[in-house]
Amino acid sequence: MHGPDLVSWLLAVLTAASGGYCLSRLRRAPCTPVTVPAARGAGPGRLHTHEADLAEGLMGFGMAAMAVAGAAVPGEVWAWVYGPPAVLLLLAAARRPDRRAHRLHHAVGALAMTYMALAMTAAPGHAGHHPATGSPALTGALLAYFGGYALWSGSRLLSGSGGTAAVASAGLPRACRLSMGIGMFAMLLTM
Repeated sequence: MHGPDLVSWLLAVLTAASGGYCLSRLRRAPCTPVTVPAARGAGPGRLHTHEADLAEGLMGFGMAAMAVAGAAVPGEVWAWVYGPPAVLLLLAAARRPDRRAHRLHHAVGALAMTYMALAMTAAPGHAGHHPATGSPALTGALLAYFGGYALWSGSRLLSGSGGTAAVASAGLPRACRLSMGIGMFAMLLTM
């Protein structure tokens, strides 16, 4: 990531904490299905929380690593880290319409990370001390997507009601999704 070192480290701490929380949910909670909106015309779908927690945990740690290491790691390495999961998520989304939106969101995130990594390493100069290059249109589209996602997930977090148990079961995962959406938006702003 390009920008002040303090911002990079704060982003790394935020996304690593979110990723750690998501991965810790794998150990604690049994694999329970959660009702999620499905494709138009189909009834609500079911998404297993382990799948969501694993994807979000790995994305959080990947974002933390990229925020700190950034251009010091060759873009091809980052492409091999994020590219195959993105392709698998896209294929899985095409196969299963009941889980499509969730998988597509994670595929967009993985593809955005691949795009940022390749753009960072394509720019001339020293690692961490040059602006990233890339397509302004694609960067703008990704900024709009993740900005909109952060606003949407933030509104869902604020609209949640209930006691402490409701916040712990729904609020913390939503807060993690919100922090990762904001983190992705911040990383894209540096391009």
